[in-house]
Order: sequence, then C-alpha cells, then structure tokens
Amino acid sequence: MKVKDLFFITIFFVTVLAGCSSGAVVTKATGFAYEIIVVMDNSKWNGIAGEVIKDELWASIEGLPQPEPSFKVTHVNPNDFNGLLTYVRNILIVRIDPNQYTKVSVNTENNRWSSGQVVMYLTAPDEETLVEWHQKNAGHISDYFTRVEMDRAAAQLQNTYSNLVLETVQEMFGASLKVPADMTYSKRAEDFFWASNNANTGRTDLVVYSFPYTDANTFTLDYLVAKRDSVLKENLPGAFPDSYMTTETRFELSYKPITVNGEYVGVLRGLWKMVGDMMGGPFVSHVRLDERNNRILVVEGFVYAPETNKRNFIRRIEAALFTLRLQGDAQ
Repeated sequence: MKVKDLFFITIFFVTVLAGCSSGAVVTKATGFAYEIIVVMDNSKWNGIAGEVIKDELWASIEGLPQPEPSFKVTHVNPNDFNGLLTYVRNILIVRIDPNQYTKVSVNTENNRWSSGQVVMYLTAPDEETLVEWHQKNAGHISDYFTRVEMDRAAAQLQNTYSNLVLETVQEMFGASLKVPADMTYSKRAEDFFWASNNANTGRTDLVVYSFPYTDANTFTLDYLVAKRDSVLKENLPGAFPDSYMTTETRFELSYKPITVNGEYVGVLRGLWKMVGDMMGGPFVSHVRLDERNNRILVVEGFVYAPETNKRNFIRRIEAALFTLRLQGDAQ
C-alpha cells in the first residue's frame, strides 16, 4: 500500500475523544488489525536491513491453505512520518546510526501519539549488526505485534461476547470462554459443544470437547490429532451421506506448548477437510489439562472461507481461545 492510500484510510478512521476530567483531547489509534507502518530511511529500507524486516513481516503465517503475509506493511521515510500517520495503531521505527548507537536495542512504547497504539523502536549502529541480531532473534518483531493484536481482540471480548457460548460452556464444562457475539448457532452432545456464526463469507466455527486424562502422552501431536479426528467424525457430520470432518494430513501440522495466564496450553494448528465433500480450511486448538476433574479440555476454532484471505478470520477466533479459564484459574 502506498503512503497516500493509507493517508485516506486514516482520515476516515480518525476519532477524537474528549478527556473526562482535564478536557484534553485523546486521539484513538487508527488502522486495521495486522497493519503496520515501518518508519525507516529509504536507503536502509532498500538495503540488507530492510530486506530482513520485510522478510519477517511479510512471512506467510503457518496453518493456512495458501500463503498470506503476517502483516500488511506500509513503509514511510522518517521525513514523511507526521500528522495522521502518527495515529496508526502499530508502528515500527527503525533507526540506524553509528554516531548514536553502539549495539542493537529494542524498546516498546504504548500510546505514544494515540490511545491504543503500540510503537516498537529498533536501533542499531549499522545494517550488518542489525542483520546479525535478526538472525539470532528471528520472529521477535512479528511475534510482538501479533500478540498485541491478539490481546486487543481478547480485550474487546471481555465486553462484547456470545452469552450463548459463555453460558453453555460454563454449564457443560465448568469453564469460562468468551467468543465473538455473532456465534449464535449451536449444537450440544455428550462432552461436546459446537457453535458457529454461520456467515456466508468468513464462516467461523468453535468446538469445545473433553475426554479423560490418562498420561503425559496425551500432549503429543499424534495423540491429539487422532482424538480430534474421532471426536469430530462422531459429532460433525457433513451435508452428504457418510461425510464428516477430519484433519488434513497431506500438509504439515504444528504442535507447540505455550503458557497462558500461567497455565500450560498445547496449541495444535493445521488444516481440516470434509471427507465426502469439497470443504476445508484452517483450524487452531488450545488443549488444557483440567486437573480438578482429571480430564483434557479442548477449545478449537476453524474457518471456512473459500476464495478469501483467511488470516484475520482465524486470528480472530484464535484470540477468543486465549479467554478460556478453568475453575481455579486466575481471572
């Protein structure tokens, strides 16, 4: 996107709010999720330092059926970075100067020019040093801005969410889960719950299911995929006879342990398909051990959006998975 294109979009989305007590004017951050401005000298942007930053921010995200960049990036020369451009929600400022810096440094700042904004400052004495740092810290920049966007989406869900899903998950599993309010279609079965927005474009579905915990081998890719396939085959039949949902194994799956709110979570990511039908798309699962009830609880989001980019759809439901709380979890 060219600077002038972002300029007109920014004009449309600028909103000014009056402060409650001081009368100060606070400008809300503008732009869309997973869009970022990179402020960097033109010569460096077109050099080796710019190339590693482009490669990271434009890298395809895993778990999608076709390549989609992690971010929509707009480059701005420092002399042109002013006015409405300073209100954009995600900003990366890269400064390379041997007279000011002796090593690579990374700092972040919130609400620098607008509320709800995050700014990352990346400084280095020269391009070669920055490239060396990047080789040791690949993914650091994109991971940071991705988690910021996830946190924003999860924060919005604290106020606007599907009461149907929240109440059903509480009743069936004794857990709390806040998902987008448009998920109003649902189905219940034994230890299984499904909800969907049933949208014509960007259909997003959620499943929650549990099963007894036996041993640590549960938290392996092979075990979780086998369990997923058995549960979904039984509970999510397709529109045609003998059709059902399963995991697409022709493409690479990923499994990664993370910590959420101080608790261990297994993240399973890949593609799904319907046997006996032509449907498919990306999915992401969060797997938790419910120690109080000696069981595994799985919450999963999956997307069906043929001929449409799926990045923001899957990331929107993935953000909702981070709101899962079991009994005894810190709120």
